[in-house]
Amino acid sequence: MKSWKWPKHSILIIAILATWIKTAIVYRTSFEFDLENGMQKFILFINPLSFLLFAYGLSLFFKTEKARNRWIIGTSILLSIVLFGNVAFYRFFNDFITLPVLFQTSNFGELGTSVAEILNLKDLLYFIDVFIILIAVKYIPKLGSSYSVRKNVRRAYFVLALAVLFLNLGLAETERPQLLTRSFDRELLVKNIGTYNYHLYDIYIQSKSSAQRALADGSELVEVDNYVQANQAAVNEDMFGKYKGRNLIVIQLESLQNFVLQNDMNGYEVTPFLNSLIHDKDTYYFSNFYHQTGLGKTSDAEFILENSLFGLDRGAVFFTHSGNTFNSMSEKLGKNGYYTSVMHANNKSFWNRDMMYQSLKMQKFYDITYYDVNDENSVNWGLKDIPFFEQSADLLAEQPQPFYTRMITLTNHFPFTLDEEDKMIPEYNSNSGTLNRYFQTVRYMDEALKVFFEELKEKGLYDNSIIVMYGDHYGISENHNKAMAQYLGKDEITPYDTALLQSVPLFIHIPGSGDGHVIDKVGGQMDLRPTILHLLGIDTSNDMQLGADLFSDEHEDFVIFRDGRFVTDKYVYAEETCYDRATGEEVDIQGCKPYIERAQKELEYSDKIINGDLLRFYDEETGNLLSDAVK
Repeated sequence: MKSWKWPKHSILIIAILATWIKTAIVYRTSFEFDLENGMQKFILFINPLSFLLFAYGLSLFFKTEKARNRWIIGTSILLSIVLFGNVAFYRFFNDFITLPVLFQTSNFGELGTSVAEILNLKDLLYFIDVFIILIAVKYIPKLGSSYSVRKNVRRAYFVLALAVLFLNLGLAETERPQLLTRSFDRELLVKNIGTYNYHLYDIYIQSKSSAQRALADGSELVEVDNYVQANQAAVNEDMFGKYKGRNLIVIQLESLQNFVLQNDMNGYEVTPFLNSLIHDKDTYYFSNFYHQTGLGKTSDAEFILENSLFGLDRGAVFFTHSGNTFNSMSEKLGKNGYYTSVMHANNKSFWNRDMMYQSLKMQKFYDITYYDVNDENSVNWGLKDIPFFEQSADLLAEQPQPFYTRMITLTNHFPFTLDEEDKMIPEYNSNSGTLNRYFQTVRYMDEALKVFFEELKEKGLYDNSIIVMYGDHYGISENHNKAMAQYLGKDEITPYDTALLQSVPLFIHIPGSGDGHVIDKVGGQMDLRPTILHLLGIDTSNDMQLGADLFSDEHEDFVIFRDGRFVTDKYVYAEETCYDRATGEEVDIQGCKPYIERAQKELEYSDKIINGDLLRFYDEETGNLLSDAVK
């Protein structure tokens, strides 16, 4: 009987399998991943493998068995530390470590006070693969110190590693399209590409951002500042400071587009409460207002509101540039005596909010831990809008006044599902289940807003507040154009139609104002910051912002989309085609050309400010470059 002979690469195989199995078990036992189907479970299982193949496979380049084993042992120790570091951090913060976090010593100070609670003897099991590898190295017979690996073997090995990586990314992209370009949730990234690959991606993102920032020169702001100053719209003297000292409540309406307002669906009114506000004497309703978000979607809407700058063309500023210096509306209001907060019943790390809100100088974030969330009051993405507003009203009543609170709704979110008891109107009857359900969730959100207004009145907060409500981004994408054409009674949806469908509602409701009316000037989310601050009597003439006060007589009818499209009172520009705004007919491109150049310039200026972190060179109090801005 022949004695067992260990394969040449036994240590390597054992290391890969031991760390892979350990990591898979840790994923299921130490992190709370929301796995919706078998495919997500499979992706979670395989996603550590590609990195482990690469990391341990580098040992194949060493010429001696001793050196290879040392590399494998060192790698296993390092990977175990990385994995356990995330586990320990997750226990305390319910989040994953990022490079910026490593430099936020206050986080680790807080963590250090609870080390005894976080660590326990069982945590040695997180290093079990290290012990297995050490045992294997000790007891598996040596092959000889001079043994080296042939090039064709290495080549085949790394081809296999690449194949596993592409399989992982392909399946992840199927489950979550644009995963890496819309990298808004650390948990989502870890769930799809794994802890180890996530850290590589985080290093890439942060290194890219750091390089652009390091090469930036404050002198770049001179040209931008000249453009901003030259295009400022004068304030409306009648409106400036008219509501100084009032509480400010800004409600970000998830996925709400204008086409459902003042409209019905098979005879059912979709937004009865919002429709009533349009005709309310205390409401300014902007009927020609557009979202300007990019891939950052909801977070872009937040970013634009706070800074009057565009999001980026790839990824989300909240994730890629959360460490930048900003001159946010929150900071501005905070300096003027306002208590600032955000209320959103979601995980604090979603869209990297916990870190970004610190950069925006937001004083308080009421995340999911401040809400009573259970199976009965939740659907789809989380807490339903009605209980969200009811519980938020209680939190508002406890805040010092005047306050600025931003609230983010959740129910009207893709895939637009509702419990049966919350369906106030039937589904639509198109070939798109998404559009069919959309009307129902919009109707529910409309009812939730009605409940919230009643809560504000009951708690005595209504009369001394300004309530701003706006749609954050589109809800129905171009993938549903056939169904949209059916609803709108059109033969087809053209690029012209698609551009106009990016219109979202904007309500500025001011109890007791008595001068509310419909305003049809063209505007966008970039205009929110100066408009709101001017109503409260806060000067923005020195601020580096690209929007303009919607109440100003000098406000221009021109709104730029993140992808370069734009809408004016005369033209619509989409897919490199110029359309007549009134008729939708194609016209000579020369009519759009001046606006095309301006759109490209503003997008370029905004990107420069963000990528170079240029506001660190700027003093918003004086409107001057800081003395050490120019290298």
